[in-house]
Amino acid sequence: MRTLSCDVAVIGAGSAGLTAYRAASAQGKRVMLIESGAYGTTCARVGCMPSKLLIAAADAAHAVRSAPQFGVFAAIVDVDGRAVMDRVRAERDRFVRFVVEGIESMDPASRLSGHARFLAPDRLQVGDDVALTAPRVVIATGSRPVIPDALRGLGDRLIVNNDVFDWPDLPDSVAVIGSGVIGLELGQALARLGVRVAVFGRGESLAQLQDAEVRRVAQACLAEELDLRLHTTIVSAQRSTDDVVLHSRHADGRERTESFQFVLAAAGRAPNVGGLGLECAGIRLNQRGVPVYDPHTMQCGDSAIFIAGDVAEDRPLQHEAADEGHIAGDNAARFPRVVAYPRRAALSVAFTDPQMAVVGQSSRALADRRYEYGDGSFASQGRSRVMLQNRGLLRVYGEHGSHRFLGAEMIGPRAEHIAHLLAWADQNQMTVDAMLAMPFYHPVVEEGVRTALRDLQEKLARHVDPMAHCADCTPGR
Repeated sequence: MRTLSCDVAVIGAGSAGLTAYRAASAQGKRVMLIESGAYGTTCARVGCMPSKLLIAAADAAHAVRSAPQFGVFAAIVDVDGRAVMDRVRAERDRFVRFVVEGIESMDPASRLSGHARFLAPDRLQVGDDVALTAPRVVIATGSRPVIPDALRGLGDRLIVNNDVFDWPDLPDSVAVIGSGVIGLELGQALARLGVRVAVFGRGESLAQLQDAEVRRVAQACLAEELDLRLHTTIVSAQRSTDDVVLHSRHADGRERTESFQFVLAAAGRAPNVGGLGLECAGIRLNQRGVPVYDPHTMQCGDSAIFIAGDVAEDRPLQHEAADEGHIAGDNAARFPRVVAYPRRAALSVAFTDPQMAVVGQSSRALADRRYEYGDGSFASQGRSRVMLQNRGLLRVYGEHGSHRFLGAEMIGPRAEHIAHLLAWADQNQMTVDAMLAMPFYHPVVEEGVRTALRDLQEKLARHVDPMAHCADCTPGR
């Protein structure tokens, strides 16, 4: 058994781990980066980037099919599945190569390959032959897809998003289990590329949307072209010779039995905490076995152990993982003089068509707040109609009294861009009035933001705080 030591150990070389490594190294600390798998972040290898490559191909096919609505007629759309997947893999490998080259340029003495587990709060075993003393540790082990019990035993007919991007060709049919971001993005993309797709959801949830009305509009938009089966459970899934026989039941009692070439499990992700030996780390864990931590310091209790990225389960997004990695790495290096960092405004986007986004506080988070909402429909919005993308709804939230902008939920055209504008406004604690004082060009999709904000402004102006304006409620002289 080799014995090594360092100032800070970082477990996991994904987006959070790499950022933590750099932050701790910038403080002059000796940092050890530990990875048990292949180098290359989830985003580059099996997440953000390859999924957007597949979506780009799907959007191209959809644009050609939609061209006759503009009076433009093209030949029959012929999707070459092998060519599509060749480009997806080639570009994916290029993104991964950049990450791998960056890691391999690091000092080999600062990298260890193998599974790490705690022997004590300041000691790790890596693989079978390394004992590492590290007075400070950052846990950045990421997450993994959840496999529902009903789908186990399907062998190579059961896939997760990681597997899709290694397909040599597009399949004939796919059942997508889960109506979250991954399921909807991949399901719609595959359907547009000619694959027979059905998306199953146990409840009514769609991606990250919480507002019931926005979710209703989203369901109507997506169902126009996607076989979307919400409120449906999988009763059984059985492997046959070349496919899977899926038996499903809708909440109203209707049942269906049909065959699919593949079943894609997209029912969420679970934190990678198994086998870490956290019982030896001396830190408190929640009911899911994840360390309890402060989101502003990423510190686990008052220990010298920090956590970052998808394993923390707070905001499982690439930009949040990078932020958390920086906070955790910087504070691990500073320990015990940790610093509480402000967090950025919440921002999440689903790259469906129309796109979906949530900014700041969702309707669920505002349940106990006194707030109002304003709506902007894209059905008659000028620029959206010009582009034949006039579908969707933007709902914005504002606080009574202060008129501060609190957040938004939306499905609509160019949501990825609109969401950024709204997130910047939220982070700068702007009021609805201040936002409406900003310039809006014509004709642009962003005029839909002005429509929603005006609706919100009018509703906030009509609201009168009874305590603030009732003389009878004030103390007598």
